[in-house]
Amino acid sequence: MTTTEATLAAELAEILRIRSTDPGRIAVALRERPRGRVPAGEKLMVIAADHPARGALAAGPDPAAMADRRDLLRRCVEALARPGVHGFLGTADLVEDLTLLGALDGKLVYGSMNRGGLAGASFEIDDRFTGYDARGVVGSGLDGGKMLLRIDPADPATARTLEAAAHAVDTLAEAGVTAMVEPFISRRDPRGRVVNDLRPEAVITSIAIASGLGRTSAYTWLKLPVVADMERVMAASTLPALVLGGDVDPDADAARAGWARALAIPSVRGLVIGRSLLYPPGDDVAGAVDAAVEVMR
Repeated sequence: MTTTEATLAAELAEILRIRSTDPGRIAVALRERPRGRVPAGEKLMVIAADHPARGALAAGPDPAAMADRRDLLRRCVEALARPGVHGFLGTADLVEDLTLLGALDGKLVYGSMNRGGLAGASFEIDDRFTGYDARGVVGSGLDGGKMLLRIDPADPATARTLEAAAHAVDTLAEAGVTAMVEPFISRRDPRGRVVNDLRPEAVITSIAIASGLGRTSAYTWLKLPVVADMERVMAASTLPALVLGGDVDPDADAARAGWARALAIPSVRGLVIGRSLLYPPGDDVAGAVDAAVEVMR
C-alpha cells in the first residue's frame, strides 16, 4: 500500500467513525467548507459522479466499475486535485464524503437531485427527486442543483418530472442558486431500454423545453451532450451551458476534439465530465483530467 493509499484508508476510517458516532459533524463540515466561485473569463471544469445513485455503475467495458466506493472516492480526490478543476457534481453521499476528505475546499459544488429513474427500471422516465431537493442544495451551501430531464412523449410519467423540475427551478432561483438542467428527448427501444435521441433537431427541442421551465430562467444553466452541428444546437437558447462527457470513449482524442469544438461556442461555459475522466482508457486519471483542462485553454 502506497503512502497515498494508506492516507486515504485512514481518512475513510475517520469518515466511517463520523458517520457512526458523530453524524452532526457532516453539517458542520459543509457549513465551514471554503466555497468556490465561478472564475471570470475562464471555462469551467466540473467533475461529475452521480451515476451510482441511479444504479448505473458501468464505465466503459466494466459493468461494475463504480461499485467500489473507496476506489471511486480515490479517483474523485485525484481528479479534483488537478490544476484547472473548478468543481464537483454528485449526490449527497459523495458530496459529504468528499467534504470530509477536504477534496471540495475552494470548489464549486452542484447537488444531483432527481435520481429516482433507476437505470433499466420500468419506471425509469418517472425520474422523481430522490436525491437533493432545492432546500437541501441551499441548506448544504452548494452552488447549484442539477436535474435530469428526459422527455418521452409516449410516457405520461414525463409530465411529473417536468412539473417537479419547474418547481425546483423556481425554488433554487428564489435563493439565487443555479439550476442546472440536463434535457433529452428520450424513447424506449424495441428491448424496452430508455435511449436518448442525440440528433440535433431532438436536442434543440429539448433545449427549448428546458429553457422555459419555471417562473424565471435567470439562474438556469443547461447541461448538454456534444452532438453534430453544435453551433445550430446552441443557437436554440441564450442560457449558458456546460457540455457533458458521456460514457468512456475508447478514442480519447476524438472525445477531446468534440469538446474543443463545443467550447469554441460562446454560450458553452465549460465541461461536466465524469466517467470519461474518472475511468479513462489507460486508467490514468490525472493525465486524462490534465488533457481535458488543456482543451479548455
